[in-house]
Amino acid sequence: MSKILLRRYLLFCVSLFVNALGIAFITKAALGTSPITSVTYVLSMFTPFTIGQWTIMLNLLFVVVEPFLMTRKDLKSDLRMYLLQIPISFCFGMFIDLCMHCILYWLNPAEYLHMIVALLIGCVILAVGIALEVKANAAMMAGEYFVKVITKRFHGEFGYVKLGFDVTLVAIACLLSLIFMSGIYGVREGTVVAALIVGPIVHFVSPYYNFLDKWITDPSLRQDIALQQNQHTIITIAREYGSGGHLLGEMLSKELGIKLYDKEFIRMAAQRSGMDEQYIVRNEQSIPSFWLKCILSKNSEQPLESSLSSDDVLFVSESKIIQELAARESCIIVGRCADFILKDYPRAVKVFCYSDLQHALTRCVQEYGIPRQNAETEIRRINRNRIHHYEYYTGRKWGEPHHYNLMLNTGTIGLQTACQLIKGVYQQYSLQPASK
Repeated sequence: MSKILLRRYLLFCVSLFVNALGIAFITKAALGTSPITSVTYVLSMFTPFTIGQWTIMLNLLFVVVEPFLMTRKDLKSDLRMYLLQIPISFCFGMFIDLCMHCILYWLNPAEYLHMIVALLIGCVILAVGIALEVKANAAMMAGEYFVKVITKRFHGEFGYVKLGFDVTLVAIACLLSLIFMSGIYGVREGTVVAALIVGPIVHFVSPYYNFLDKWITDPSLRQDIALQQNQHTIITIAREYGSGGHLLGEMLSKELGIKLYDKEFIRMAAQRSGMDEQYIVRNEQSIPSFWLKCILSKNSEQPLESSLSSDDVLFVSESKIIQELAARESCIIVGRCADFILKDYPRAVKVFCYSDLQHALTRCVQEYGIPRQNAETEIRRINRNRIHHYEYYTGRKWGEPHHYNLMLNTGTIGLQTACQLIKGVYQQYSLQPASK
């Protein structure tokens, strides 16, 4: 076993304990528990077994059922991840009991305010653990793996299947409580709060784990990537709608004699991901609801690269295309979070184009053919979608000046002046010797 893999397993074990601590905090708040542990918590209330012991038994049940939902080929190709669920189930259950009965034995809040505080602390701890688990990308807990199997078997969207799975667990917990305790216990407002806020918190804390990348990445792989990055100069153009970013890219392409990649991404991403081109046209660079996306996906232990969400598959496909283009040739890339994907490339000229509303309206009407009465609404809608897409997938603020080499108001200085400014920076970058 390689040193890198051992480090990933170590991080995963730490994340497992942190997750258990978060669940224990939430449960000890006495306002209900998280959806994933709702059934096991209710079972522990009227049986001699603890929540940790029931967690082990329920997770092992998932492990037993999963092969019946998988093809022989899928099981064989994913055998390591499948078998790892067994020791993980035992560890997770024991960690929960350890946190509940030993570490947090003293935590029994009586006042409602104290309950709320304990609940929120638990949600933050759970989110920190999930984000660390995603970063480790070494294994999956049984409940999460079970959802993955169902999603693949029935060709669903992972986020919605996960939501349905959590709702089902909560419903079963309520039913068990009604049957055996003649009332609903163990499922309260805290269950709903945990379901709603853990995902968004995971989204916000995930970027802070980037410092671990070097520790869990093969040095030889990093060196190969670095060598590829130093060979070409890339211009990335992020833009507000109506600022003329695509037109600016066309002008630069002619001026510098390098290729422009914008609409070509639709065909390239369709080929790589197997998606329909019309789906990509409708959904590219658009997140229907930032918070809904966080709730559905970010409370999952699935790394983005392994996600079965169509939005995530599309983003990963386009990211890989951008990295391959940067390794192959000097070029211009419009949109697609390219400035973030190439954030560590030493020869990436990162540009952000913006415009005042009046110039944007004029360009939309005269050059894009949008009726004037609809232009302002369309500008705001598309910019909102771009903001949601960029901030969801990068964890950065869209249009933050510190992330770019040039911030250009194309409404006041014009596209021709902007083209010459970028050309000057491009030529300066191109003359720099490649670092070794």
